[in-house]
Amino acid sequence: MTDTPGWASPGSAPSPDGREPGASGPAEPTDRPGPAEPAAQPGTDPQGPGPKWSKEQPPPGQWSAPTGPPSPGQAPPPPPPGPGGWGGGYGAGQPGGHQGGSYGGPPGGYGTPGYGAWGGGWGGPPPAAKPGVIPLRPLGVGEILDGAVSTMRTYWRTVLGISLTVSVLTQLSVILLQGLLLKDSATTSALNDRSATPSEILQAVGALMAGTGLVAVITVVGTIVATALLTTVTSRAVLGKPVSTGEAWRDARPQVPKLFGLLLLLGLISVGVLLCGALPGILVAVAGGNTAASIAVVVLGVLAAAVVAVWLTVRFSLASPALMLERQSIVKSMSRSAKLVRGSWWRVLGIQLLAGLIANIVSSLVVIPFTLVAAAVSGDGTVGLFSPDAPSPGWSFLIISGIGSVIGTMITLPINAGVIVLLYIDQRIRREALDLELARAAGVQDYGTGTPGPVPGS
Repeated sequence: MTDTPGWASPGSAPSPDGREPGASGPAEPTDRPGPAEPAAQPGTDPQGPGPKWSKEQPPPGQWSAPTGPPSPGQAPPPPPPGPGGWGGGYGAGQPGGHQGGSYGGPPGGYGTPGYGAWGGGWGGPPPAAKPGVIPLRPLGVGEILDGAVSTMRTYWRTVLGISLTVSVLTQLSVILLQGLLLKDSATTSALNDRSATPSEILQAVGALMAGTGLVAVITVVGTIVATALLTTVTSRAVLGKPVSTGEAWRDARPQVPKLFGLLLLLGLISVGVLLCGALPGILVAVAGGNTAASIAVVVLGVLAAAVVAVWLTVRFSLASPALMLERQSIVKSMSRSAKLVRGSWWRVLGIQLLAGLIANIVSSLVVIPFTLVAAAVSGDGTVGLFSPDAPSPGWSFLIISGIGSVIGTMITLPINAGVIVLLYIDQRIRREALDLELARAAGVQDYGTGTPGPVPGS
């Protein structure tokens, strides 16, 4: 860190160089020879005014002329508003008030040279070190979102390469499912024919569920692998260290099976909570109770269970980065997430909802135009998109709309994954001073020896 005077308080002992704590100008060396002084004239007081006045005078407007003592009942005059002194106190509305992040300093923020800046008076602390995409201090909401976007923009080759591969594989499976299975004449005729036998309907539904399940498995596998890789990339981006796709895979590969187990366990917990909520209504219906009453009990139970499921989901939402970055077990990562979220549940929920909303809006701006173009090219027009009697979409519609979905997923996946990782890092900085370890890993010299930077509002 630089040689700065620190946070001295008014009225404290003078500094070693002989200046007062509030003095902002450089101290004059005592061993420097001064200009030759003229000899005192006969009849003049050597201590009085005249030739003996020092040539180093305060700047005009800083000191008022000496006046006599105030008359009884008269309040002393207020101090003049200085450019960086205590006279224009914090939020006092004076020209030297709190502006730009410094106490009594000019606009320009921390570290601006002059009065009120760090090292030049009673200024604010210096900005936090920023070796990568975020400053090493507690983060605000905007900084978390900006860090996720900056990671995607700075390391776009790695980030977009990972998300593009996952989105292409996912959409390709969806296109093949819709183009082959859903257009199969046997499947569609059995589902649309009212005279079909139960065995035919069961066979068609089974084929449809098998195809849908295959797509779901491919999507989940791709999303988990992409999340693991993007977690590694974002953690390196915080340190300002680039990483290739191969390096990210080698670093994340040992934890990928545990990540599958973690997400499977979290899914089972959510489904189990919902089933427990619906269980009382199901028991009432089995016991032969009133149908309307059983339905009402099921609905109320599911709603109450949904609240519990959301609470648990947010509580364990940081388990994935804890498992990947701390090399924890499944249960330990869930415990770490619960500890980090405790006391900040609403903040964590709000940031994740905001990030999801922004990502979905951006994705919709890409997907909707492609869907409209696909409907126009396929010949069915936009009316066929909302008509229940419309035929199955053709290959041209599936391919063009699939391209839009690939681009949308390629944008949303890095944003959502980056926000989760940065939110995890922010919570650890707030609770465990992780910024010291990050600064040491990034090679920041003398970090933590001075006053930390300001904490933004969250």
